[in-house]
Amino acid sequence: MRKSLLFVSLLVVASMLLAACGAPAASEAPAEAAATEAAAPAPAQTVLEVTVPGYGETLKAVQERGKVVCGVNAQVPGFGFVDSAGVFSGFDVDFCRALAAGIFGDPDAVEFRALTSSERFTALQAGEIDVLSRNTTWTLTRDTELTGNFVHTMFYDGQGMMVAADSGFTTLKDLEGGTICVQTGTTTELNLADVMAAEGISYTPAVFEDSNATLAAYAEGRCDAITTDKSGLVSNRASLPDPAAHVIMDVTMSKEPLGPMVRHGDDQWFDIVQWTAFALFTAEEYGITSANVDDVKASATDPNIMRLLGTEPGMGAKLGLSEEWAYNIIKLVGNYEELYNRSLGPDTPTFIPRGFNSLYTDGGLLYAPPFR
Repeated sequence: MRKSLLFVSLLVVASMLLAACGAPAASEAPAEAAATEAAAPAPAQTVLEVTVPGYGETLKAVQERGKVVCGVNAQVPGFGFVDSAGVFSGFDVDFCRALAAGIFGDPDAVEFRALTSSERFTALQAGEIDVLSRNTTWTLTRDTELTGNFVHTMFYDGQGMMVAADSGFTTLKDLEGGTICVQTGTTTELNLADVMAAEGISYTPAVFEDSNATLAAYAEGRCDAITTDKSGLVSNRASLPDPAAHVIMDVTMSKEPLGPMVRHGDDQWFDIVQWTAFALFTAEEYGITSANVDDVKASATDPNIMRLLGTEPGMGAKLGLSEEWAYNIIKLVGNYEELYNRSLGPDTPTFIPRGFNSLYTDGGLLYAPPFR
């Protein structure tokens, strides 16, 4: 392994721990937060030692361990959520299962680590997790300063705003002088400040560290609105006692490309995680599902499908996996559409129309390179 020393101030570390949704325990009121910041001493200089894996080291460690360790959210139904029995579910969670299926032929060969917004990047840098699949927005700063690589966008999102249905608010300007609940340490908080400044709208941010506390404050009427990614707002709305009493405004405040992240240094592992995403896209493109994959495999004459499913060998070996790695993903977890519909489809309480998250053939942005 290679080690690199990153000289960063504690303040810079804090600013880099940006998020799209989710986070830890206690909340603090805006006034208290301001008082805390005012009393804080000047940031000290510190040294963060990061171990960077070499080519092939991650897959070897994963195989020896017998499972993938995946960092996920635990507070956002539809993306990453853990129930009272300790069972994880959601779109990001299922991506981890797809990765495990491709490596081990077992979608349950995965250990989920519930991480807060402030924990997730540190856990990845320290090698405590193999992959971060936690509704994380791809930004230039994160891509260059966090010793990690974003693999591919799995969900195209945008920041929105939710208000009470009887508030009469329909535009951001209607929130002039209002209070907006927002989670701290997130891209959401930064985007809110940027957009409201650009629009010349004065507002008071009510800042909380925990996504559950942020939603609770909104539900208690302590804020006029709550903001996060639109996907998170759908999840929040479904969690409220009377979802119909709340509406998501028809505004998009940012671009939020969400996807998995891995550490710098191990290109083989980057390729494995990336081509897991591409296998999901390609399977949907060819109409291959968990229900029909065996029939398709037995009868396929299209070389593209044969390479995908391993009947024409070579693709798996290039990744250091079995030739049936993509077949196992599709058979055991499904294609992209199946993953999406399981957590975000029309039969779920967190339904989100696919929009940009459709295949390119259907007007969306999902597009996989050729399997050849």
